[in-house]
Amino acid sequence: MSGPSVGVVIPTRGDRPALLRAALAAVLAQRHPGRLEVVIVADGCDVGAVRRQVADLAADGPRRVRVLANPGGPHLARARNAGIAALDTEWTAFCDDDDVWLPGRLAAQLAALRAEPGADFASCAIEVEYGGRRIPRLAGTDRIGPEHLVRSRMVMVHSSTFLFRGYRVDEDAPGGQNEDWDLALRAAKRRPIVHVDRPLVRVRWGLSHYATHWAGRIAGLEWMLDRHPELVADRRGAARVYGQLAFHHAALGNRRAAARWARRALGRRWAEPRAPLALAVAGGLLSPRFVLGLLHARGHGI
Repeated sequence: MSGPSVGVVIPTRGDRPALLRAALAAVLAQRHPGRLEVVIVADGCDVGAVRRQVADLAADGPRRVRVLANPGGPHLARARNAGIAALDTEWTAFCDDDDVWLPGRLAAQLAALRAEPGADFASCAIEVEYGGRRIPRLAGTDRIGPEHLVRSRMVMVHSSTFLFRGYRVDEDAPGGQNEDWDLALRAAKRRPIVHVDRPLVRVRWGLSHYATHWAGRIAGLEWMLDRHPELVADRRGAARVYGQLAFHHAALGNRRAAARWARRALGRRWAEPRAPLALAVAGGLLSPRFVLGLLHARGHGI
């Protein structure tokens, strides 16, 4: 075989076998001349059941597919690291069990990495699927630095687009929230992320286990603020995070906390759109799920 070896980590809760099979089939269908291995990490579910879900796909063809347990119980960051530790490949890629790699994903990213000596992290644009629609989300650049990820979450720099070497996920991330944003930001601080600005991964929204875990999302954002002080230093980036905190508190019914974070968001950027949305949710004028549905239909999140 010619070409670098690539290992793919797919964490799963085991509760959506059809989606997991679609994710695995798309990974195995990638045209890659080098060794390609897949590790599916059963994150708090029965390993035998997951093996049975993908048995026919795993047995078909020369590419190795393993199913492992997540040591220590359900925890997304720990599941990703368990997969990384089980691989001996030159490059590691992630794919969530509800996402699908599109044809050419690996080839395009590896070509972009070869063209950038010393690069150790790549991403690509995505296609958001929600409510029967597919919406491309592009970055508008082929290099992503820390300034991009501070000012905006850069939704296209999604965990299912990651291809990297030499990194691990921080297991201190509370509830598996923002561990992917943290990883991308750490990588970008080291050297710019090589980005292929074509939709090469389909991300299915509305299926995440974490989308409406409001308390977990609050804890994840507070963790990011403590871990990356540059998020507070950038006025636009701080306003965005404060607005998100306001919205999540409003969704939980914490009206005072929502108002406090909304004021802080508007103090950093008077045009921050999340602040009035949070106040509307806190006042009972809108439901948080309704707001998320409208945003997701346009390929955006809160």
